Amino acid sequence: MSKKKFKRVLVVLGGTSGERAISFESGKACAKALKKKKYSVSLFDPKFENLNLIKKNSTDVIFNALHGKDGEDGVAQSYFEYLRIPYTHSGVISSFNSMNKVISKEIFSKNKILTPKYFILDKNTFDSKILKKNLKIKKIKFPIVLKPINEGSSLGVEIFKNFSNLNRSAKYLLKKYEQIIVEQFIGGQEIQVAVLNNKPIGAIELVPKRSFYDYKAKYTKAAKTKHIMPARLKKNKYKEVLYLANKAHKVLDCKGVTRSDFKFFKNKFYILELNTQPGMTNLSLAPEIASYSGISFENLVEKILLDAGLNR
Repeated sequence: MSKKKFKRVLVVLGGTSGERAISFESGKACAKALKKKKYSVSLFDPKFENLNLIKKNSTDVIFNALHGKDGEDGVAQSYFEYLRIPYTHSGVISSFNSMNKVISKEIFSKNKILTPKYFILDKNTFDSKILKKNLKIKKIKFPIVLKPINEGSSLGVEIFKNFSNLNRSAKYLLKKYEQIIVEQFIGGQEIQVAVLNNKPIGAIELVPKRSFYDYKAKYTKAAKTKHIMPARLKKNKYKEVLYLANKAHKVLDCKGVTRSDFKFFKNKFYILELNTQPGMTNLSLAPEIASYSGISFENLVEKILLDAGLNR
């Protein structure tokens, strides 16, 4: 689709999820970049106005800068499809499947992309005996990760080294969520790969000073996470992780830009999750990877915009 078809851009940002602040920062950065590219840009925050209030004749395209619940799980995308306004990033089904860690893990496994062993705990059936039994059946050993099924930016993610703390936290999380995932912790290198329009553009390695690459490590300078670009991998392994990220992007039928999170342990890559709405802040990884690959922030944002469409 040509640039001329998109003169007026509506950047949807903020929202009501736990990632509101990051979404707002990402959206403002993208709006600024698009203004530099001479687009007419306006902002829309679903926290204060319902998405139904977006008028089709008020914009040519929606730049989706929402993060988290309702923003990257297919809900906002359903509104955009209903309004018949072209929008950026992935579509309804791919967004839902990617955000749901259980569904995405099943899709990865079916397509021979390694992912850590796991099982689900349900609010209605949980007790300590079930937790202990499933750990034994699945052969999952400490350290162990607990995480919500439908959160982003590592919100609600914790790592445990003993059963007592794991059990206590599982009870607490199940007061907030209907289901949670119990997952084998994978050590090794943190590798993140950006894919843009069905093409991997690079892999970065993260060395967090915290126990893992959590919300604070992702979005605060004080966390002092070390970024190593390109990732310290042998040439064949670097190519392999790019291939796996692109494969994950395609099997989930994603569009635009995605960022896949991997662990490299004992010469194997394990995918942890794929993010269909990667952050676009000054600390975000997709822009950093793109910059190393020769794509400026303004050009990255425009490439995402020009890929916008419907029936995604």
